[in-house]
Amino acid sequence: MLGKNIIILSTLLIFVLRTSNLYAQKTSYPKEDNDLKVGLVLSGGGAKGLAHIGVLKKIDEAGIRLDYIAGSSMGAVVGGLYASGFTGKQIDSLFYTVNFNNLIQDKLSRRRKSFYEKEDAEKYALTLPIIDGLPSLPKAISNGQNFYNFYSRVTAHVKDIKDFSKLPIPFFCTATNIETGEGIIFDKGELPDAVAASGAIPSVYSPIWYNNTLLTDGGVTDNYPIEEIKKRGAEYVIGVDVQDTLMNRSQLKSVTDIMLQISNFRTIKAMKDKVSKTDLYIRPDIQRFSVVGFNDGEDIILEGEVTANKYIDILKAISDKQNKPLPRKGVEPVRFIQLDELEINKTDSHTRSYIKGKTKLRTPCKISLEELNDGLNNLYSTKNFQNIRYQIKEDTLTKKNTISLNLNPTKTKSYLRLGLHYDDLYKTAALVNFTHKNLITKNDVISIDAILGDKLRYNIDYYVDDSYNWSTGINHRLYRYDRNLDFEAAKARRNLPDLGVNFIELEYLDITTQFYFETFFNNAFAFRIGAEQKYLYIETPTFGVDQNNVPGTLLDKVNYLGVFSTIKFDSLDDKYFPSKGVFFNTALNTYPLSTNVKDFREFAILKGKIMWAQSAGKHFSFINEASGGLRIGNLQGINPLDFFLGGYGSKEINNQVSFFGRDFFDLSGSEYLKGSFTTDFKFQKKHHFNVTANYATVSDDIFKINDIVKFRGISGYAIGYGYESLLGPVNIKYSFSPDKEEDSRLYFSIGYWF
Repeated sequence: MLGKNIIILSTLLIFVLRTSNLYAQKTSYPKEDNDLKVGLVLSGGGAKGLAHIGVLKKIDEAGIRLDYIAGSSMGAVVGGLYASGFTGKQIDSLFYTVNFNNLIQDKLSRRRKSFYEKEDAEKYALTLPIIDGLPSLPKAISNGQNFYNFYSRVTAHVKDIKDFSKLPIPFFCTATNIETGEGIIFDKGELPDAVAASGAIPSVYSPIWYNNTLLTDGGVTDNYPIEEIKKRGAEYVIGVDVQDTLMNRSQLKSVTDIMLQISNFRTIKAMKDKVSKTDLYIRPDIQRFSVVGFNDGEDIILEGEVTANKYIDILKAISDKQNKPLPRKGVEPVRFIQLDELEINKTDSHTRSYIKGKTKLRTPCKISLEELNDGLNNLYSTKNFQNIRYQIKEDTLTKKNTISLNLNPTKTKSYLRLGLHYDDLYKTAALVNFTHKNLITKNDVISIDAILGDKLRYNIDYYVDDSYNWSTGINHRLYRYDRNLDFEAAKARRNLPDLGVNFIELEYLDITTQFYFETFFNNAFAFRIGAEQKYLYIETPTFGVDQNNVPGTLLDKVNYLGVFSTIKFDSLDDKYFPSKGVFFNTALNTYPLSTNVKDFREFAILKGKIMWAQSAGKHFSFINEASGGLRIGNLQGINPLDFFLGGYGSKEINNQVSFFGRDFFDLSGSEYLKGSFTTDFKFQKKHHFNVTANYATVSDDIFKINDIVKFRGISGYAIGYGYESLLGPVNIKYSFSPDKEEDSRLYFSIGYWF
């Protein structure tokens, strides 16, 4: 993730802005003809290509019948839609519904990911593939799966047309053979594949494999294919140029600027001849916009419309030279498809049941295209496939539809992943992870976290994903930290003598191994059951001496053996700054055995948490949370698995619970109840201001009837600022409590929690 925006700012500019010209508008009037054949050429230009939509709206207004459309890159995206039957106004409306950031970066919503994939995606800031034993840079920001899904869905009404000359308007687009550097004319095949190849901007989108040819952005070889459209019979050509110009000396401020300028020289020269061949040359005034400025899409479309309006009389004159066609009615989107059979290309990387389980395709069925895309995204989110393509074919005899999945497995099996984090409990830490897939079986993954910093930690996961059947996992972790604990709080719980100190230093070690089975009802709901071994070691160097005369007192040294089960539901749209969705988790841990505790008696811990988030407009979100827990059995004495409330943090080990207004471990007991209410104000993109109020009660018997009647609570509050950075969330919280004013403090954290 850390490298994505860097690639966007450099390579995207180099390869998309490379085609530029400095020429003034050229116009000529149409020649006399009984029925003028008109062609339209749309150049590439990244976000600036949205100006094509404004021009098309004016072409529709003038009543022109387009007989040919040619496009490159973004021109192919817009031109392909118009050729498939969309009107300019429909395309305008369509693009207002598109999240271009998701299309560029292949971002998937959390609801598309399994719980394992959610945790995996919310921990690492940078992922590097390991190729030939060495970490390497990714080939591109994304594989363009989101774009392919989007384009396939909106052009489903022409899915059976493989010859682009048979589209409502004959169409072709350009692509480039990345191995030979030769230009390719795409006028047959699958329309989504052709457009995806034409717009595969180097280093932004991975090259597209099609018919055993590796293809990339058409603008590399021909960003304005006017010669080809004339060969196909266009008698009059309208050209829309959204390419940028050369920079002057004052604008050449960096190495990137210079590289971009050099890469533009060839296409600048080529455009001189291309402009002269254009009968009506339209160049929208969009120099002030960026090729990645999709947030300015409304203004860019408007500029295209305003510029084209200057030529409205010419456009109407062109229309007068044509036989009057029927008015364009636009496209009625296909929403549902009947699927009778499922065909999966042979792949050795994953089983058929795994693929069917992830996509949730159960044939025969009537399925919406939205559901189909969701199923493909479920499979793609596993990161086991570089891209997923599909065709829906109808048998002419039986009239049955077969969906054919063409899966391109990811060849890279090993990854190096990195992260950085700081918080007030674990302090500074750097995360180094090694992940390898298909270690033993087709559907497995092993992930090893080494957490280097003030306190060494590690986490090892081995997971066999059997989709919606029972999956299997093994987790082994070591966590350690130290913290100053309020002596009065510790004294009350531990019956300690009066030592004349304000704080005692607590050193905590947790080594836990779990073996479990897990099944999913969908990506949001999971049930897990398993066995656990847990070793806890807690000591303080503040008082006492050990047998070797070393200062310190052992508080707990326990080895538990137990079983556990959890039920979890998670539909939150974001883990750290949610604006909608629900999170629910309940867990029951039973410990019937202990290897080193005298007079041990079996006990269990039951706990649960529910959180729900809802938005109010674009800027405000309300996050409410309720949680509680209790220990069942073995109620005598202090247990290291008691509930400890206090501090701020998202990585809560065992029964730690965050609570504003008290420091870490300040409140403890075998039972607790807590409620929390947060208002989050997103005042700028990625910037948040939030206010939290939380209330709790903690003791050893709050669930007894008499104590519920005498319920007494503790309150705490926090005012915070949050920022969604490349390393993960940055949070600053000022926490205070009217119950303990001296415990007001500032908490700070940066990066994903691990």
